[in-house]
Amino acid sequence: MRPAFAVGLVFAGCCSNVIFLELLARKHPGCGNIVTFAQFLFIAVEGFLFEADLGRKPPAIPIRYYVVMVTMFFTVSVVNNYALNLNIAMPLHMIFRSGSLIANMVLGIIILKKRYSIFKYTSIALVSVGIFICTFMSAKQVTSQSNLSENDGFQAFVWWLLGIAALTFALLMSARMGIFQETLYKQFGKHSKEALFYNHALPLPGFIFLASDIYDHAVLFNKSELYQVPVVGLTMPVMWFYLLMNVITQYVCIRGVFILTTECASLTVTLVVTLRKFVSLIFSILYFQNPFTLWHWLGTLFVFIGTLMYTEVWNNLGTTKSQPQKDDKKN
Repeated sequence: MRPAFAVGLVFAGCCSNVIFLELLARKHPGCGNIVTFAQFLFIAVEGFLFEADLGRKPPAIPIRYYVVMVTMFFTVSVVNNYALNLNIAMPLHMIFRSGSLIANMVLGIIILKKRYSIFKYTSIALVSVGIFICTFMSAKQVTSQSNLSENDGFQAFVWWLLGIAALTFALLMSARMGIFQETLYKQFGKHSKEALFYNHALPLPGFIFLASDIYDHAVLFNKSELYQVPVVGLTMPVMWFYLLMNVITQYVCIRGVFILTTECASLTVTLVVTLRKFVSLIFSILYFQNPFTLWHWLGTLFVFIGTLMYTEVWNNLGTTKSQPQKDDKKN
């Protein structure tokens, strides 16, 4: 029952989170910092109350390791949100982040000296081709949709290139963080809920450097049109409502993934997260009427087929949590 409940949390939380994030980004494209701060603050307060027991519970993993992890986690979160300011459309943002398999495999080979089967290399090749197709077609849209002068069109394209560079950096940094977490869990045991708290609590002082931008957007949020919250009947600026719902759905999403990791095999978690990304992508395209050509659909198909091939779903449908995962082969 808990796995089914967790799957429901993942789909409901993560998919609705994408909706409210795009509503925020469409109205104020530069609001990534205030969104990230609100998410971190909410999860940190919840973790301080229920996981850290008001600071009385010592961490199972030494703080110095969390400082390293938090530095990477904070950087990934900020860069991913800031990429939306650089002419990166939400569908491309979602598809590009689906390339985490590529980054994990590359860094796994370089850092952990892992070796993979030909089947897995093929799946990664499909994901790479899919991302390249979507990236290339989005690049054409950025230049062709500019009705301004040639210089303005070139400037938009340069900002788009910076956005792609930001996404690439965040993708590699996220994969490196995953490898770092893997080594920590092997040494100290799995403490996912504790890691969730420290990953969000320790970076909070870093937002001091972003305080001016956060304050400016808070002022803009206050000036947005009023919205009456259904059922509750409370009236508040609509941007604050979007932010509140984004924070809540982000928490629901993360908690759902956490329950899945404790209740299900890693194969099941990967499959659920992959399908969730696909549902979020389709909904974003249809609901917000984002431009999506047949080439984009082909690229998307490659990305998700490659991801499913990587998980070897058809060969492991009977895999249970107690069975060993035949994932990678080390030399």
